[in-house]
Amino acid sequence: METFATIEIKDNSFARQFETTLPEGLITVEYSFQERKIFLTKINTPEDFKNEKFIDSLIKTILENAIEQRLKVVPTYPRIVQFFKKNPSYKELLPPGIRL
Repeated sequence: METFATIEIKDNSFARQFETTLPEGLITVEYSFQERKIFLTKINTPEDFKNEKFIDSLIKTILENAIEQRLKVVPTYPRIVQFFKKNPSYKELLPPGIRL
């Protein structure tokens, strides 16, 4: 099983995306803020990137950051919605009224 040490994520607030660089290329998670909520709107990966475990680790790292900042998370991108469904422990991050 692959484990990923802490993933270094840069918050590019100008481009409104979290960024991390791997040997395969740049991976970004686009977001937008509204009140105390962060909307995770898209994941961009290099064309042939298929490492789902890394994507899960990246999402977890972003969610841990949201917990620290006391933000609610609104997943709008299907891959992130799928992560929430597979990891119910993060559902407390969803704003009231959001059902997946």
